[in-house]
Amino acid sequence: MPELPEVEVLVRHLRPLLLGKTIRAVQVRRAKVISPGTARELSRVLTGAKFKTVTRRGKYLLFGLDSQPRRKEVLLLGHLGMTGRMFLARKSQPLPKHAAVVLELGRANFIYEDPRYFGRFTLAVSVLAKLGPEPLGKLFSATEFARQLKRSRQPIKVKLLDQSFVAGVGNIYASEALFRAGISPRRLANRLTARQVEKLQAGIRLVLTEAIRCGSTIPLNFAPGSTDGMFYFGRAAGASDYYAERLQVYDRAGKPCFQCGSTIRRIVQAARSTFFCPCCQKS
Repeated sequence: MPELPEVEVLVRHLRPLLLGKTIRAVQVRRAKVISPGTARELSRVLTGAKFKTVTRRGKYLLFGLDSQPRRKEVLLLGHLGMTGRMFLARKSQPLPKHAAVVLELGRANFIYEDPRYFGRFTLAVSVLAKLGPEPLGKLFSATEFARQLKRSRQPIKVKLLDQSFVAGVGNIYASEALFRAGISPRRLANRLTARQVEKLQAGIRLVLTEAIRCGSTIPLNFAPGSTDGMFYFGRAAGASDYYAERLQVYDRAGKPCFQCGSTIRRIVQAARSTFFCPCCQKS
């Protein structure tokens, strides 16, 4: 599932393409993704609206629009789910099979495609109020981070996946940050030392920043059959900034640790795979 860096890279890609564009018509081809709204409501609100902002909150894309005729500001929320893509395509280009919502912008269509329909493209934004601080923002301080951790007896890896605790961190970057900090994913959140909390906060910021930087160096490719629109670090063999080559532990079970040579292990926590080095992450 795309996490904060993937979504941030997509936001930076879409922003210059969408700002100032007016929505001429709306096609809803899969009603599930606009729930709890309706196709009629979405079309009524968005038709004639102009894109004013394209931002991110956690793993969500936020599209701010100036809606006609009352010039009312509208917020459209997008979530990629597990396999979603958002991109612009020429109007003459055939729509993909799994196009869920299509916003007609004149010569181009803004397409939300989702083969598994686990994502969202909706006017319902109440979920944003439940999100924790942005890990790259000022509110994600070491002091507040430590205070919140002291209140939890969950394993630290599980706690990091709680979006009300910190927004945008998912399975990949939780495993990577814990490795950078040298912390066992099994360690209880309230048992971390002050030094470990500092190292973990720094590790979270570091892996997210690095992932965004690497992802931003690879042009998104939306050619038929391409997967780069789902995971934005590129798939070209030999690409120097292909981020999968930089992952230290995630999805590397059975392979040697780059730091110590020990075998990377995989365990299951809260129904999610966790990857770690048993030597580098003893504590």
